[in-house]
Order: sequence, then C-alpha cells, then structure tokens
Amino acid sequence: MFLTTRGLILRESRYKETDKILTILTETDGKLSAKARGVVRTRSKLAAATQLLTFSELTFFGNKGKYTVNEAVTVEQFRGLRGNLELLALGSYIAELLESVSDEDVPEPEILQLGLNALYALSNHVCPPEQVKAAFELRLMCLAGYRPELDNCAGCGREDMEEARLFPEHGELFCPNCRAVGGLPLTRSVIDAMRYIVSADARRVFAFRLPEHELKQLGEACEAYALYQLDRAFGSLDYYRKLRNSIK
Repeated sequence: MFLTTRGLILRESRYKETDKILTILTETDGKLSAKARGVVRTRSKLAAATQLLTFSELTFFGNKGKYTVNEAVTVEQFRGLRGNLELLALGSYIAELLESVSDEDVPEPEILQLGLNALYALSNHVCPPEQVKAAFELRLMCLAGYRPELDNCAGCGREDMEEARLFPEHGELFCPNCRAVGGLPLTRSVIDAMRYIVSADARRVFAFRLPEHELKQLGEACEAYALYQLDRAFGSLDYYRKLRNSIK
C-alpha cells in the first residue's frame, strides 16, 4: 500500500549505518513512524527532505503497519533555524511538544498548522523567539484540550482585572481579592495577551506586542501551564534554557 501526504519531521534517530527512523506529523494520518533507507549517505536524494524540522511531501510504502519512505520532496526547510543554535533548539522543543500531543492515525491539521506557523515565525524573525514560544505553548494546550479559563476571576467572576494570578494546576485566574498569594502574577496586559492567543485567528496568533518585562511574565506563565498539563519534562527545553543562560 502506498501513501502520499505532506508532513513535518519531528524526530530522527540513526538506524544501522545509513538509515534513519523518522517520526512525522502528517496532514492526513496524524503521527507516524517510518524508516528512511540510505538517507545518511551524502548523495541520497531523500536526505534534504527527511531532515529534522523539514516540511515535505512524502510517499510511503506501508506493510503491516510499518512504513518506509519511498520518495520525498522538500516543501519548506525553515532555513533561518539552521544557522542559529538557539533557534534550532527552540524549534526542536516545538517539535517535541507537537509529538507529545499527537496520536497515530488521528489527523490534527490545526496542530500541524500551528507548528508550521511557529517555525515560520522563528525562521523569518516575525517576532521575538520568546513570544513565539509562549504563544505556541498556550495555543497548543487549547488545541490539545487544555484551554485555561481566562475570561474572568474563578473566585468572584470579575472580568476587568488590573492584575491576577494564574494557577497552572487549575488553569484559572484569581483576582487579588480572592487569592493574594500563590500562583503566577500577571499584569493586565499579559492577561489580555493570553486571551488574545487562545481566541485569535490561526494566522494571527503571534500578532501582538508586549514590552520585554511583560513578555518574560507571559513566557513564564505559558511554559508553566504547558508543563503542568503535560506532566513531563522536555530535554529540548532544558537545552534551550542552557543556551539562553550561556548567552546572558
């Protein structure tokens, strides 16, 4: 059986001397694993299209639930990530998050498109990397079924809040009158940005502005919420943090 579809390479691992095992998020068949034979060879016609963080049109041969890549043509390589170690690490974190929320045989076109949009924004410097990371984390949680309650205070129902605290374990906001301690403090601008991220058109998720200190607050809140909901660590995130700390 042959299958032709487009997909994003989320993970690659060496198999034998010249082969790779790929994890791919596809448009039509969700997440799948496939063997790519001979792609480690420098003259392989499949090498470029089967690299990590490449979006490609792929033709697979399937037999008893196992797939082999027969043909591959590059659609988008996100070249802006390749020469920047920090951006590449952040792109790898995006891929690891996509893999963690995706299932086999379950198409998730919105999740795939969010990932592609995030990688495009990073590669083309559409906005600061920290902004891409935060917006991606929060919007991905919404698409994965973990949308936080951001419309009002979970205690008194107040919507217009100058400040609030986000409790990642509940995904709820509380105004200072209801909970003055605990959680993650958020300014009004950060609350507005989070509300925008969860409801914006898919093509406009990254189209907002915050000053640096509030962008840092947004990043801390979105990361904490995603990590709590998924209940796991990410090696790529640890590496990205290490790179960020070494630059400062």
